[in-house]
Amino acid sequence: MTDLGGSAGRETAGRTRVTLERLLSVVGAGAVELYAAPGGLGTAVTGVNVLDLLDPVLRPRELLLAVGVDPRSPQAAGIVRRAGESGAAGVVFGPGRPEPSAEALQAAAEEGGTALFFRTAWCTWAHLVGVLRAGLAAAGVPPVEGLGGPRPGDLDSLAEAVAALTGGAVTIEDTESRVLAYSSTEENVDELRRLTILGRRVPPWRVAAMREAGFFQALWSGDEVLHRPAHGPDPERLVGAVRAGGEALGSIWVAAVAGRPLAPNAPEALRAAARSAAAHLLHHRTHGSDDRLAEDAARALLEDRGSVEVLAERASLPPREPCAVLAVGTGAAGHDGGGPSGTHGLVALRCAAYGHRAVVVPAGGRILVLLSALDRDPERAASQVTRLGESLADQLPATLGRPVKVGLGEVTPGLAGAPASRRSAELALRALTEAAGTRTVARTADVADTVGILHVVDALRGVALPQQTSVARLKAFDAEHNGSCLVETLRAYLAHFGDVSAASRALGLHSNSLRYRLRRITQVSGLDLEDPDARLLAQLQLRLGDQGDGTH
Repeated sequence: MTDLGGSAGRETAGRTRVTLERLLSVVGAGAVELYAAPGGLGTAVTGVNVLDLLDPVLRPRELLLAVGVDPRSPQAAGIVRRAGESGAAGVVFGPGRPEPSAEALQAAAEEGGTALFFRTAWCTWAHLVGVLRAGLAAAGVPPVEGLGGPRPGDLDSLAEAVAALTGGAVTIEDTESRVLAYSSTEENVDELRRLTILGRRVPPWRVAAMREAGFFQALWSGDEVLHRPAHGPDPERLVGAVRAGGEALGSIWVAAVAGRPLAPNAPEALRAAARSAAAHLLHHRTHGSDDRLAEDAARALLEDRGSVEVLAERASLPPREPCAVLAVGTGAAGHDGGGPSGTHGLVALRCAAYGHRAVVVPAGGRILVLLSALDRDPERAASQVTRLGESLADQLPATLGRPVKVGLGEVTPGLAGAPASRRSAELALRALTEAAGTRTVARTADVADTVGILHVVDALRGVALPQQTSVARLKAFDAEHNGSCLVETLRAYLAHFGDVSAASRALGLHSNSLRYRLRRITQVSGLDLEDPDARLLAQLQLRLGDQGDGTH
């Protein structure tokens, strides 16, 4: 930490191997659109190279920006082929997908194994160079220990984490002193913080005073954490610049609250947080309101709310082309696998890698993918959906560290059928998570038996059963006798069709121990295991209990 005018040592962040997947997760989809990645998203990226048509230099593991090259020209496909031969990570062309020329470009990309991108319309070449280079720098910075891993762009969670580490009130601002996020505010905060948060930017008079004093020059030109001492009603403050690849992205401010001193290690924590924040600010910068508008519009389409035509335009999806919905879940039945935040970006990247037009929507503990512009031939469209679902189920677990299951919705002729496709996808996912098998991808027709029993159980949920059924008595006994597990024993026995050997192996018991428990079950509950009606009722009641203790 230094006072204004002071000096301190500078730190260089550690570097890690950067892949296309890592870079795109940092930079986001707002700057470039991934069209194809035949070599996969694990390709290493080491730099950014702007193509010089007079003296073309193509280097391995670099992104080649094809500035001035018309993607519709025959020259474009030749550049992609040479890039593949040189081992380039990918080629970026100007905005738009020139049909049918894009097919020739994709064929050249697949031939050379190099990725193919298109620059978005709002992002200039000059801006894209800065963003990609900054993204490479940010992607190589290790995460800050103790920040709890906010998902990319979640600046509010980042602000809360920094506040917890430093013991102060935090605001995160862009280079124009506009407030991007802030930590939870106590009632007795200083007046400047109150005005800044209410106005969503630092008051102009304060900005002018800091500029005149040379504060911003010191902030943007160095890596030090700057210290502003308390002055009158203003508490002491720390501020650290957030930058990546030499580009200033914003700043993090920490203010003492209610006269309490900041944590002793606050300067070090803020310095580390400023390095970690680069990835979040980059993601925030390139995921603008258009992405949120598209996601909200897609969610409304899936929920059958509003005009299909209007919502399709907002989501940038064709309203009358074949579409389908995929439901992606992580973890076991009854668990959301930690929620969708860590999955959202990865799913979007996988969809883009297959060249699909899709909007990814978080929905509770799962992810919904609205997949549009599918092949007009129903069988080929269904194959496209299956191929994407299998790719997600095969490749995501290695990154997420947990299993992934994908329910495939039925293909419909247009977006008006998206709600029905969503229902079939979610039903298939529910059947996959309820089933004990190893299957990871399915349509409802593939798991029809499980879907059928789910419908039966749902229909029975409102049925009032007698209070003293066998299962009810067993549950009461287990609750009264700590360590008793007769319900678990009965469930395993019925699940294995009364096969004592198989059930005992599943429970980790000796066969004689299981037989003893079965006698106890009969004694305690009165359940006749030879009666098919009694067995059927017990299985249904156990299933109801598994889904919310619906044993009545």
